[in-house]
Amino acid sequence: MKKNQLLFLLLMQLFFACKKPNFDKVLHDPELYRTTVKKLNDIVLENNFPPVVASRNYTYANIAAYEVIAKGDTANYKSLAGQLTGLKAIPSVAKGKEVDYQFAALLAFCQVGNAVTFPEGSMDQYVAELKTRAKEAGLPSDVFDSSVEYADTVAKRILKWSKADHYPQTRSASKYTVKQEDGRWIPTPPMYASALEPHWGEIRPMVLDSASQLIPANPPVFNVKDKKSTFYQALMQVKNIVDSLTVEQKHVADFWDDNAFKLNVIGHAMFATKKFSPAGHWMNIAGIATRNSKSDFNKTVCVYTKTAIGIFDGFINCWYLKYKFNYVRPETVIKKYFNADWKPYIQTPPFPEYTSGHAVISSAAAEVLTSFYGDKFNYTDNSESEFGIDSLSFKSFREAAASASISRVYGGIHYKNSCKVGTAEGQEIGQIVIKKLKMNLK
Repeated sequence: MKKNQLLFLLLMQLFFACKKPNFDKVLHDPELYRTTVKKLNDIVLENNFPPVVASRNYTYANIAAYEVIAKGDTANYKSLAGQLTGLKAIPSVAKGKEVDYQFAALLAFCQVGNAVTFPEGSMDQYVAELKTRAKEAGLPSDVFDSSVEYADTVAKRILKWSKADHYPQTRSASKYTVKQEDGRWIPTPPMYASALEPHWGEIRPMVLDSASQLIPANPPVFNVKDKKSTFYQALMQVKNIVDSLTVEQKHVADFWDDNAFKLNVIGHAMFATKKFSPAGHWMNIAGIATRNSKSDFNKTVCVYTKTAIGIFDGFINCWYLKYKFNYVRPETVIKKYFNADWKPYIQTPPFPEYTSGHAVISSAAAEVLTSFYGDKFNYTDNSESEFGIDSLSFKSFREAAASASISRVYGGIHYKNSCKVGTAEGQEIGQIVIKKLKMNLK
């Protein structure tokens, strides 16, 4: 009997020895963080968040995750407290408690992502799956509990900070007044939607001193009578390009369309199709970059966070300019003065033209990503494959940003000057973010 008991004990010891906890491998895998960001991206897409609001969702969620990582890896990463406008010191882990910082970062990301998106609780099921995965991977119960508790602490601090960025006030701010004046933006077909987020320039920036920190030269003066005028020639350039698009140009326009809510009209039937917003597209690119470079978990979080901040501030500055200049879209002028049946290749979005938002945030994101991985980073972007659009390959992030910029001209929704100015604007914002934020210390 004693021999059998001894044999049983030996077998049990062997069993548990073979079943060592592997939570490090499971929870510290950067692919898990990429999956988590993509989960939020999908929720943003399904709920039709406008591009500027989507950028806010990604930014706060990533900052929450980053602050957890920075607390757990002080040798390599520095907290953003004191670096971002209004962000105060983040509490440290209580003495005597052990935290798995990567697991806590995932949870903090989800908790903030849950709070800044809707419907409420959109990420609850995913969070439950993360917790189950942690337990099954052998994360000790005391570490599990401490990690959940610390994630909650950081998330609450970030959410409290987020509520002071003037976003709630913009929900009830006065509406945009449409004025039927030549050269001024008015709603465009087929939606004829109201001006999108006219008060976004009032949102608190992360790094910029103010929304108006960068002010480019005025756009060309409206003039359709003088064929030699800058405006007339820019307008005809758009029209001629759209009227003779090549297959390659159409592909580029489709690839960077990133229309979060396109209204399709076929006869009397109307239906919407959804894609990632420009911010969501660049979050995917950040994911591709971290994967291809084999960045570890902590660096992956850092890359996503810094990129998101550049995009967020880029949108704030750009939207301030859009509603400062209230510049007319090409479609409006061409239909009124030259061809009532003319249509852009992609759908004109419901906000003023100058400057190009996609040009701005793409260049800002490209500068940030280049600061991490250099200007010779070959990659294939397959972000749009889930929408049936073939991938594109680029030799650098800046080349991708240039492609995104010119795509708006191919699409017929921007003048080339707006894209050129927007690119320079975004590059400067990206450089400001790079210089001001000291995140990765090595």
